[in-house]
Amino acid sequence: MLAAPEARQSTRAPIQILKSVAALPAHVAVQFQQLTACRQNTDGVYFVFDRRAHSVYTAPPNLERAQKLIEIGTEPGRVLDPTAFDLAGDNTFAVADAPHGRPRVQIFTTSGSTINGFYLQGRAVPRIMTRSLVLDGLGAIEYVGRALYLNQPELGALISEYRPDGQTARTFGALRRTGHEADRDLHLAFNSGIVIANPAGGFYFVFLAGLPQFRKYDAEGRLVFERHIEGIEMDQFIQELPSTWKRLRTDEGEVPLVLPSVYAAAADSSGNLWISLPVGVTYVYSATGDKQRTVAFHAAGPVSPTGLSFTPGGRVLVTPGCYAFEPR
Repeated sequence: MLAAPEARQSTRAPIQILKSVAALPAHVAVQFQQLTACRQNTDGVYFVFDRRAHSVYTAPPNLERAQKLIEIGTEPGRVLDPTAFDLAGDNTFAVADAPHGRPRVQIFTTSGSTINGFYLQGRAVPRIMTRSLVLDGLGAIEYVGRALYLNQPELGALISEYRPDGQTARTFGALRRTGHEADRDLHLAFNSGIVIANPAGGFYFVFLAGLPQFRKYDAEGRLVFERHIEGIEMDQFIQELPSTWKRLRTDEGEVPLVLPSVYAAAADSSGNLWISLPVGVTYVYSATGDKQRTVAFHAAGPVSPTGLSFTPGGRVLVTPGCYAFEPR
């Protein structure tokens, strides 16, 4: 099992409550089966990724309607068994899916036209289970227009950078020690995570499972620092991390089912890192790795984000629900 940090006394900081300032109207929200990601482009248009419906929708700035943009299917320009979505600053977007178990990434224009698409090596293997959903293949992608950043620990590094034409540009970030190197599937699960292109420069990598941690890398891929994600809200969770895992039978053999220690993460324009945790709070870290505050999101009731992003205007967009919050 991952080595835990030395025990120390935790102090409870005030939890800042952020209340929703915008949301999908009920008549629009009912269109979605599993609203997985919500992004806003520079024109104010919202892009909504519905994983269960195998679709991407658009909605105008007032959110009064939604129109399906990408349909289900295996052929180029459609998606099947999608796992991740991201929108770049140039208003193009990328979708990762896995038709017939083969990981694929496609890049689209705002009108839904395909710019490019490519398959990745290997098969989509389940590694993380969250809220009764098993995540096969790429659990997250970071798309910035000129490049895509993926977590593929099976290649021997935390972060893989691809050009939009599918060519590998580089890999960087050493895998962390897990104590389970002899169990390859478990070792890779504990090195699964979220790649974040830091708007202030460089990258963050947030580990999804096992001991909660994140790392910061500079633009050249050199490690700047590593931090444990700690706080009184997380103390019991960390103490109760399991030492055994149920296994799921797949076409590729049995794999361990690992629960997440982190639900979502994103960086704001100042380079502060927001990390949503299974205990119902979000920790906000400064660019130097210091925890600044603890946040809880409230809409009609408490919201535990499984997706985080920032609008061009600086609001926080949270899923499920596509709620907007002022970060204050």
